[in-house]
Amino acid sequence: MKRTIGIAIGILLIGGATFASAQALGDIARANRKGKAAPPATARHFDNDNMPTTDHLSVVGPAPATTASNTNPELNNGGQQATDASAQAAPAPDPKAAEADRKRSADEWKDKLAAQKKNVEAMNHELDLTQREYRLRAVAQYSDAGNRLRNSAQWDKEEADFRKQLEDKQKAVDNAKQELENMQEEARKAGVRDRD
Repeated sequence: MKRTIGIAIGILLIGGATFASAQALGDIARANRKGKAAPPATARHFDNDNMPTTDHLSVVGPAPATTASNTNPELNNGGQQATDASAQAAPAPDPKAAEADRKRSADEWKDKLAAQKKNVEAMNHELDLTQREYRLRAVAQYSDAGNRLRNSAQWDKEEADFRKQLEDKQKAVDNAKQELENMQEEARKAGVRDRD
């Protein structure tokens, strides 16, 4: 029992000494911050200790709407001054003129897209006709064995010409389709929706 009482007294003494010498965590952090070298002048770091109280922080984006519920008159006044300055710097555009410009731009893009679509369809039609003509000539050539034997050299030359025509027309169609896709992307970026 004496041993238990001695251990309890020892624990209380050690705990009391530790409690008396302990600092608050906030005091330790402030002491460490004061002991460090100042950060470079180009980097600005804001925390609760150095947060400006009279200056306004610059925020990227539109100015927040000021309401009557704001209790700080400095913020309301500063927000009003910024709004007045931006209103004086750029005159308000006429909404009717802006809408007319957008509509005219949209109509121009739609006309360009329609013309390119017609161009692609016409080129596809030409390619289809050339392919059909080639197939008909091939059927006529290969259906008659005598014709195949008599005109094989001429047929080889005509076939090479037709294949070259087909390849050229296919490339032209592919280029026209790519151009149409590029135009549609540009129109989309300009805010025009192309509805098929």
